[in-house]
Amino acid sequence: MSSDYVFAGSRFLGKEFMKKSKIPDSAFTVASVEAGNTTTKCIITAADMNTGKTTIIGRCVRLTRDIRKPAGDEKIFCETIGGTPLTKEALSELIRDTIRQALFENNLTVDDIHFAVRSTGITAGTGEQLEMIILAMADGCLLAGLTPRKMTGYLSLDKMPEKLRPCSRLEKVYFDGAVAGVRPPAGLGESIISNEMEGELALAGLKEAGKHSGVDFRNPCIAIDMGTTLSGRIADGSKPYAKTTGNFCGYAGAVADALVREIAPGKKSALELIRPENADTVLPEDIKENISQARSEIMKFIRVIKIPDDRDRLGPFAVNAAAAKETGITLIGCDVGENGSDFEKLSALGKTVYECGGLDAAAVLADEVMSDILTALISCIRRERLADSDMIIGVTGRAGTSGRKKELTMTKLKAAGILDDPETQLFFADDGLARGAAVMARCMNSLGCPNNPIGGNRGGKCIMAERIKFQNLQARDNQTGRR
Repeated sequence: MSSDYVFAGSRFLGKEFMKKSKIPDSAFTVASVEAGNTTTKCIITAADMNTGKTTIIGRCVRLTRDIRKPAGDEKIFCETIGGTPLTKEALSELIRDTIRQALFENNLTVDDIHFAVRSTGITAGTGEQLEMIILAMADGCLLAGLTPRKMTGYLSLDKMPEKLRPCSRLEKVYFDGAVAGVRPPAGLGESIISNEMEGELALAGLKEAGKHSGVDFRNPCIAIDMGTTLSGRIADGSKPYAKTTGNFCGYAGAVADALVREIAPGKKSALELIRPENADTVLPEDIKENISQARSEIMKFIRVIKIPDDRDRLGPFAVNAAAAKETGITLIGCDVGENGSDFEKLSALGKTVYECGGLDAAAVLADEVMSDILTALISCIRRERLADSDMIIGVTGRAGTSGRKKELTMTKLKAAGILDDPETQLFFADDGLARGAAVMARCMNSLGCPNNPIGGNRGGKCIMAERIKFQNLQARDNQTGRR
């Protein structure tokens, strides 16, 4: 169900942006390494610092469930949503092999990589488990030959590769935690949501993708990542940095996976089973009616809600709704029953549709249900008054961009009157996390492009001058406080 284009309304960005290309001298190359519940990826990007645009020049995508089994006395520290057990050693080796393959298949070496960013969508029940995932990923990067220097920001220009120094503003502005012009939630020293980094990268990646399609996807804006799990972020129009006013969590592609689980027990996801051509098949009316009935039943178990203040979990994620409320952040989630309690009912309904219409019917059902969920999420955003009528909403992730989900979502939003003009207000792009990793790497090293900025507000100019003023004021206040 993967696709290799960017889509914004009726505008498409073709696969030419995905082909191998010679890395320009002005490029900043980043390896985005992601360990997910369904796939583990290494996507290599090159950001041309003259234009501010990022090209994907290589990738390797592996199924996480194909990780080797625990060996000897290795300790299983957590499982993916699909139940695949993970050990630190096995995950490190999977990361190593994924990076190596991405480099090898694209005639690259670790010397071609300036920076590596790690992210994970694997749900972890405890902070210790999340730390173990991050540590295993770091070890995998080291095993692949990436040095520690390529995983931490440069502290001064003289430490940076010489060809990148003219592109860096490190002597003028420093990295203060803001990525693509959005500050992380100002909290109480407590984590608000366990997939915060996913949402941060998705928003940054969608901003970068907008540069290719002519969409000014800057603040205020909303990013929804429909991967196996749901993530994303809502940013307001504050300056110089936008504030985070909302976060998303819960289930997304895991719903589509549940619909095909009993069709082929050996396959764990819709990604493995459903092909793009399945969704384009014209089905007989009786099968369409069966799909419609199953869809109605399925949506009775799907709960798209503003997360109540007393919740400490939503599906696979730990949440701190009370801390979110105190910091002015609204949490929106998608659950299946109560913390995933009704997945078996979805699987049974998916099997019924498959038995009457095969994979083609299952693909149509998945597209209908996932577009229903995305429509419900956007409706919840509007209902909670988290978006103005002209807010641009970006969507990434396989469960939001594959098949016919884009067209179906726009049709449903327009029919329900939720968005005035979905063609211009709704923006879709693949590989949001990978693109976001490239943006984060640039932010960490103050590699900006003032003539084509990612930060700031829609229609506005580069915010570097405002950032300098803001950071100088902060430095002065800190000095005054110390006295």
